[in-house]
Amino acid sequence: MIPNLLEQAFNEATKLSEQEQTEFAAWILAELSDRRWQKRFDETGDVLDRLAEEALREHRAGLSEPLDPDRL
Repeated sequence: MIPNLLEQAFNEATKLSEQEQTEFAAWILAELSDRRWQKRFDETGDVLDRLAEEALREHRAGLSEPLDPDRL
């Protein structure tokens, strides 16, 4: 049986030093996390666009107030 590409990559990674394996693992996890966030933003893009338009309409209608960081 021929190992798949992911198995090959992990087999090669086991040849790295412990520090390099840690860095490699951290990189993979960060990459996967970034992809999950991008997918979520892509899925909610229409909602965010509608909310932004609504906020602009309210601001143009004089219904918004300046942000006071001391009151947050």
